[in-house]
Amino acid sequence: MSRTEHTQAVEGFGTVRVDRIDPEADAPLIHGWVNEERARFWGMNGTTVEQVREIYAHLDSLTTHHGFLVHRDGVPVAVFQTYDPEADRVSECYEVLPGDIGVHLFLAPTVAPERGFTEGLLAALVDFALTGRTRIVGEPDAANEKVIARLVRTGFELGPEVVLPEVDLPEVFIPEKKARLAFLTRDTRDARRAGETPTAVRG
Repeated sequence: MSRTEHTQAVEGFGTVRVDRIDPEADAPLIHGWVNEERARFWGMNGTTVEQVREIYAHLDSLTTHHGFLVHRDGVPVAVFQTYDPEADRVSECYEVLPGDIGVHLFLAPTVAPERGFTEGLLAALVDFALTGRTRIVGEPDAANEKVIARLVRTGFELGPEVVLPEVDLPEVFIPEKKARLAFLTRDTRDARRAGETPTAVRG
């Protein structure tokens, strides 16, 4: 059965394909990415291949949280995760609205930076996330200034800094995290693409 959830041609960038992560097949690749120093904000430094496999197998078993391997012209370039904020710890930090969807994005290491790469990739991922939804919610680490700046350039409206509470369950442990909330509505996306000045919506 195909794991492809979304395919989109982005002008001047290439074809973006979003596949649900196959924990068994994709764990070795993802393990190599998330154990680099640059990946410290992703929170999986020091994990083994088996631990990465278990993490994404657990994610694959949920109906509220989903993990995806993103390809550009057939080459894996990112991990993208979506989730229902109502079923996530972020719901303790802001008022969840109908149509909200939470996201996490981790870019794969690249040999050489490419101008416009993140912008092109985000164009497709934003469209994918907003399919059937009205607002994207991001919660990057508050210290990750580079990602926060990128979200602002993409059209996200910054919300407050919050502390995401620790999650300690038998199947998963997630430490407390100081995060910066960020929001992007469907209307804002559409207005930006039409060259209009969007009306920002705060969470």
